[in-house]
Amino acid sequence: METKHSYIERIPAILWGALSDKVFLYVHGQGGNKEEAENFAEIAVKYGYQVLSIDLPQHGERKSSAPTFEPWNVIPELVGVMNRIHQNWRKVSLYANSIGAWFSMLAFEKMQIERCMFVSPVVDMQRLILNMMQWANVSERQLQKEKLIPTNFGQTLSWKYFIFAKENTIKNWDAPTRILCGDRDSLIPNSVVSQFSRRFHCELTTMTGGEHWFHTQEQLKVLYEWVERDFKKGI
Repeated sequence: METKHSYIERIPAILWGALSDKVFLYVHGQGGNKEEAENFAEIAVKYGYQVLSIDLPQHGERKSSAPTFEPWNVIPELVGVMNRIHQNWRKVSLYANSIGAWFSMLAFEKMQIERCMFVSPVVDMQRLILNMMQWANVSERQLQKEKLIPTNFGQTLSWKYFIFAKENTIKNWDAPTRILCGDRDSLIPNSVVSQFSRRFHCELTTMTGGEHWFHTQEQLKVLYEWVERDFKKGI
């Protein structure tokens, strides 16, 4: 498979596959990187697509550099990348994982997207933060007062982030979308994803025994079979 490493708006990127007028933008989640798109790209390329994957802030080649991995930094970057993509490809689609889906929906709400695949998407960030506050036994008043509160599960609660999520919920999402999630997702309850799917007419597939991160051999097998079926089915 052909690959080309480059920069888009100073963002490290990999373009997978031979020249085509169809492309998927691959947006990873927390802890991911542009290289993780390889398995998805191997499938997409078979169906005549190219795949463009990027490193979001503080990930991959950008792990030790500014800006931070926060929506007010990530979303403008994604808008810039998508504008460049629309200048170079006729048909533009989207694959996004976890928080990458939330960033993408906020960034691309008014942009033309042919089709989307979301894996374990964060569809309600405010709800997720409230859950994390409950896990950490932190009240809204406490968070407002202290602004930043580290937790014992590796996340830092942020008042600024919470207010952003509260003021920036997903109000519109028109792109044809298929979603894969696990019934044991500990971050986003299935009921929340199901409600989102009904509201925005998404096709939802739930893996029995699946978690938020698809990482075991069995989970990855389900994931890539789902991807393959999506390409065979089309939109």
